[in-house]
Order: sequence, then structure tokens, then C-alpha cells
Amino acid sequence: MTRTLISNGTVVTASDTFAADVWIEGERIVALTDPSQRAALGQADRTIDATGQYVLPGAIDAHTHMELPFGGTTASDDFATGTIAAAHGGTTTILDFAIQQKGGSLRAGLDAWHAKAEGKAAVDYGFHMIMTEANAETLEGMAALVRDDGVTSFKMFMAYPGVFLVDDQQIFRAMLRAGELGALITMHAEIGLPIDVLVQRALAEGHTAPVYHALTRPEVAEATGTERAIALAEMAKVPVYMVHLSAQRALERVMEARDRGLPAYAETCPQYLFCSEDDLRGTPGDEWQGAGYVCTPPLRPAHHHEHLWRGLRNYDLQTVATDHCPFCMKDQKELGRGNFAKIPNGMPGVETRLYLLWEGVRAGKISMNRFVEITATAPAKIFGLYPKKGTIAVGCDADVVVWDPNRAKTLGVDTLHMRVDYSPFEGRQIVGAPSHVLSRGDLVVQDDQWVAKAREGRGRFFKRGTFAL
Repeated sequence: MTRTLISNGTVVTASDTFAADVWIEGERIVALTDPSQRAALGQADRTIDATGQYVLPGAIDAHTHMELPFGGTTASDDFATGTIAAAHGGTTTILDFAIQQKGGSLRAGLDAWHAKAEGKAAVDYGFHMIMTEANAETLEGMAALVRDDGVTSFKMFMAYPGVFLVDDQQIFRAMLRAGELGALITMHAEIGLPIDVLVQRALAEGHTAPVYHALTRPEVAEATGTERAIALAEMAKVPVYMVHLSAQRALERVMEARDRGLPAYAETCPQYLFCSEDDLRGTPGDEWQGAGYVCTPPLRPAHHHEHLWRGLRNYDLQTVATDHCPFCMKDQKELGRGNFAKIPNGMPGVETRLYLLWEGVRAGKISMNRFVEITATAPAKIFGLYPKKGTIAVGCDADVVVWDPNRAKTLGVDTLHMRVDYSPFEGRQIVGAPSHVLSRGDLVVQDDQWVAKAREGRGRFFKRGTFAL
């Protein structure tokens, strides 16, 4: 059993910041000690000197879509390339989404996603389940997934008619069932039927450019969907979690619910903090470049950024995930050239999340402790991974990131590891990056190089606990 010492670093958790040596045996953290005690604890097989650096829990990305079939193509990262990229950026656990096919069972959907991930994932992973219908068979199937498989969260959509959209009655039935099981319903809360009408009108008027993806999905569609989802959860007396919240008015609906004491939770994503509707307009003379920024909900005008940062500071937003769902500009995004509605929805982000959010720390928008909370501890608690993951403490999995606050990096296709032919942040200079990344005690990344003997297949499926906040 390998014994690892991370020495001379500053441990940062969601609540505390302190100098400590971190001792790891095998896959677990076994001690946090004052450096003065080092000699009494004996020798380590491997020592990582973290002088001048921070020791953080491995980040958890609670929203990814590896190898997702969508819009006539498939997300360009699979569970191998996507999780290797995640590790390079300091993320050591992902939660991806298995999909119930229309007319199929939850079990069949879960089995299909296990087949995609097994033997490929380089870091640990779990699954949410996307429910495309909530009939008697599906509601019964929820119990087996929670009880036997550790799949304890279910996603439902108000958007994408004919593909994912479910009506309020089905959402309400699923919420009631989730409450009985201790599971959590997560919501894509945009009202999709009116959006489809706006899309059809825009195309009929000859508006085909990528920016019309945003102009046909207005902020009010998300705000209304968010209010509806919260109302249904309040009627069912259950918690609800909003995925990829992008806009001020949607955030205000969550704030109002939380002020009334309701268990309403929400995530946002880096693209909604750093990109804007202007990116969808492309570059002068080349509006098509905006296709690289097509995601759903769409990017909003830049004034929304500060509202979302304030939501993170004030605990109205609980987590930052990525909604990582990359499609290459060549051959994939190009499916929508001449028709914005056919551009595959999604952006790459699983590797760059921590780099970007650390800019928020450097700018004083959030504290280091809040950085840890929104990227690791809160998703671990909300989604049944805590305390095995999400913090630095004795007994936890040794998912650890040694973070160098002075390490400079230029973001771009040539410096990142995601399998996609562009970066939304091409050429952006960041300061702050991992020097070492450990996954269950195994040193997997050092100085931006994969150093573990194993890659594909070393990640494990994690059975999660039920909702306990």
C-alpha cells in the first residue's frame, strides 16, 4: 500500500483554511497533522512538496454529457477522453446522465450508459437518470435504481418537445415518487413549446445565424419554467434542483423560494459567468463562429454575469457544474450552418471550470472556501457523495488537488485535453492551476502530464446515497 505525504501546503475546505501535512495510505486520507509532527509519523513512499500551494479536495462536476447522442451526432468526448481532460483540470469525479429512451425502461437506459463508461473512465463517476416519461412502470423503476444502483437523482425536461419534454403532471408524479424514495429531481426549466414557435417564426423570416438560438429562447422562458418547477416541488413537498441556471430572472425565482424556506437548489455554469450573447454573434464578417457558443439555455447579455456571481456569494446558487457536451466545429456544429436550430447544443468545459472560477477568487468575487464549496463540497452533499468525496478529512477518498496559485496557463486547443477542435476561451491567460492531481491516492496528473500507469478504465462507478441536506 503506497503511503503518500503532501507536505507544507495550506489545506482549504469549504469552511476552513489551515497549514497541514496530508497523509494518504492507499486510497484514503489517514491523517492531517502539523508539520512539526512529521518525524514522528515515519517515512512516506512518496512526498509531494506543496510549499506555497493550496491542498484542495478533488472537484466534482455534477453535470456532464460524455458521448451523448444529440442533434444527429454524438458529443465528441467519450468517457475516456472526457475524464482524462477532467483530471487535468482538477476534477476527480463526474456525474453524467443516462437516458431513458421513449417507450423504454430506466434499467435499459442505465445499462446503456454503463456500457459507455466501463473500461473507459479515468476518474470516478456516477449517473443521474434522464426520465422521458413518468408512467407506472417508470415510477416503479425509480425504486430499483435508488435502492440497488445508487442512482439517486432524476432529470426531467420542460424543453425539447418530442425528445425530452414531459408535462407538468408527469413531473409532479415523479417528484412525489422521488420524495418517497429520498431521491432528487433535477430540472431543465425552460418552457419548450413557446420556444419552438419562436424558432419556427425566426426561420420563416430568414433568420438563420447562431445568435438566433439566444433570441428565440428569451430569459422569460427560463424564469417561467423555474417558477413552475418550484411550484410543483412545493406542492409535492420535495426538494428540487435547477440545472444550468443562466439568467437573472430565473435566479430571482430561486431566491424567492429560498427566502420562503423552500428546499430549492440551483447550479450555474462557467459559460454563463464568462461568455455572453455577444459571443453568439461571431466575429466581424464571420457570424458562423458564434456556433461554438450555442448551448442551452443560451448565453445571456453580459449584465447577467454579476447577478450570477452575487448568487454564488450569497448562497442562492449552490454549485457550478459545466454541462460539458462538446461538438466540433467541423462536421458537427456545421450541421446547423444555414439553420441555427440544427446546431448541436453544447460547449466544452469539463477541463476549464476550475481555471475560470479561480479568476473569480483572484478578483475577490468569491473566497477560496466558497470556491471549494461550489466545485466540490456542495455537489458532494447534494448528490450523495459526501463525506467520501468533496472535502479533505480523515477517512475520505484521497481525491486531492495541489493547486498552484501562481501557475500560468494559456487556454486553447493546443494546451487543453478535451477532444474538440476549438476552445470558447482560445488564448485566454489564466493564473492558477493544479500542479498535482490525485484520484483515490493515485497520482494521475503532475505538471499537466498524465503520470499514472493506468488511464482508461481506472475510474470506478460510485453508488450514491439519497438526498440528505
